[in-house]
Amino acid sequence: MADKKHSGESNQDKPDVAQYLVKDPDKFALNLARMVEAAGQAAAAWTAPRERGEVKDTVGEPMADLVKTFSKVTEYWLSEPSRALEAQTRLFSGYMNIWANSIRKLSSEEPVEDAVQPDRGDKRFQDPEWAKNAFFDFLKQVYIVTSRWASDLVTHAEGLDPHTRHKATFYVKQITNAISPSNFILTNPELFRETVASNGENLVRGMKMLAEDIAAGGGDLKLRQADYSAFEVGRNIATTPGKVVARSAVAEIVQYEPATDTVLKRPLLICPPWINKFYILDLNPEKSFIRWAVSQGHTVFVISWVNPDERHARMSWEDYIRDGLEFGLDTVAKETGETSVNAIGYCVGGTLLAAALALMAKKGDTRIRSATLFTTQVDFTYAGDLKVFVDEEQISTLEKAMGEKGYLEGNRMATAFNMLRSGDLIWPYVVNNYMRGKEPMPFDLLYWNADSTRMSAANHSYYLRNCYLENALATGRMNLGGHKLSLSDIKIPIYNLAAKEDHIAPARSVFTGCAYFGGEVEYVMAGSGHIAGVVNPPLANKYQHWTDGKPVGDFDAWVAKAKENPGSWWPHWQRWVERLDNQRVAARGAATKLEPLGDAPGEYVRAKA
Repeated sequence: MADKKHSGESNQDKPDVAQYLVKDPDKFALNLARMVEAAGQAAAAWTAPRERGEVKDTVGEPMADLVKTFSKVTEYWLSEPSRALEAQTRLFSGYMNIWANSIRKLSSEEPVEDAVQPDRGDKRFQDPEWAKNAFFDFLKQVYIVTSRWASDLVTHAEGLDPHTRHKATFYVKQITNAISPSNFILTNPELFRETVASNGENLVRGMKMLAEDIAAGGGDLKLRQADYSAFEVGRNIATTPGKVVARSAVAEIVQYEPATDTVLKRPLLICPPWINKFYILDLNPEKSFIRWAVSQGHTVFVISWVNPDERHARMSWEDYIRDGLEFGLDTVAKETGETSVNAIGYCVGGTLLAAALALMAKKGDTRIRSATLFTTQVDFTYAGDLKVFVDEEQISTLEKAMGEKGYLEGNRMATAFNMLRSGDLIWPYVVNNYMRGKEPMPFDLLYWNADSTRMSAANHSYYLRNCYLENALATGRMNLGGHKLSLSDIKIPIYNLAAKEDHIAPARSVFTGCAYFGGEVEYVMAGSGHIAGVVNPPLANKYQHWTDGKPVGDFDAWVAKAKENPGSWWPHWQRWVERLDNQRVAARGAATKLEPLGDAPGEYVRAKA
């Protein structure tokens, strides 16, 4: 018998082959048959709506754009034989390094580091078998080398215009995320073990869940990211007390009950994005910005946008400003008697607010005395990954699809947002739900994320063309209500909040937009991303925020000189608001002058896409 000391291997280091062997072949075979039966149900859920003409597949459109984009990258590398040889050599060299490294591991008595390591924070390869088992270790390293090589092909391809490079980088990321060995049963040690240990029962459960989710999506996969049954809007989500005090064709205006004896004289009107529902700002009592603002003495009004259908097809930004923002201001005045208001806009709601402020300046409307913008872009030069989906050809195709019903289906927008972080919001749930057969955990944020909204055709087309495609607001070419808008006409104080890790409204983009306003701008950068950076209550004591620097010059220089403050930015914003006007009056009850139309959070927010 060989001496274990000199064999480079101990019993502890030997791969446990038994954990990958089926223990009960009969039961395993039976479960595979049950899985196939459930797969038939999934296929039926997919085909039936198509046979009835209820669903038209659109997968060909993005695939055509992907092929066209990659062809431009391929053209560069294949146009010169030496370039193609160089690219092939780099990939082959990476594979040879892995092979040589694997040989050293098998023969060495000492631990040998992998030839390549996953990126820091990559959670896909945490199972010990990815390092201990030679087969899975080899797969992992080959995947890492291949995915990085593909990314480098885009990075080093010369002559690509910025938009094509952006799209190619995005598409490479989507493909490499999709083909990760962690996504497949036979190449993921954890999935392999669970499948063998349960004799395939996980696959039966997973396929049943897949069939349910395709049926729930009306023929398209509606990926479940949480246990949605644990939540109900108005019961344990969006529970801050209030009343619906007005309703138009596009918006309900919700007023919240006071929580203090006195309140700031200026009411607060919040304009959330219509791409998602407003209760991201009122998830639960602990996370609710709305409840917190009420506790600080604000009389809070919120615009709750309608979930549009074919009746709203022609409603544009002018309608949303007139029947949303201006309707909200009229409602505030009728209910409180105040014509001086603090306003907040979040994401595209902030972009709409900025455009409305420029329009109101043209008309001499001074009711909004300060504006706060949460992760809002007014200049789309450095827009995030959503810009991948925006060019003339893609917008024209989308407009044609929206023209059939008068709106964009909610799942189309939800899928686009999930793709921005597919490594976090798609593939972990595919693996957990459909391969491990496990129900996701209850999570209020992901419940909100799945509660998608439709986009009215005219409104969405105007947004994509004027903001992402033409950058018309920043360049002074946006027309609304017969006026050409200029952000420089906005002289009121602006609190411009960005989030450091935001992929939708990058902090650099928000910073660049500050220069267009005509008044004083307070630029603040929160830690985390588009949601967690905003919804960060002080009691959570999480993240940080950067302040105390005028938003001029170079963004990186601003970040380097800014003051880093621990915790939430909410108290900083409150101090800013109070510096502008700290007059207080007796607390105002909700719907004391206007006839209440129902309790908060209202009816519009409950409509499902």
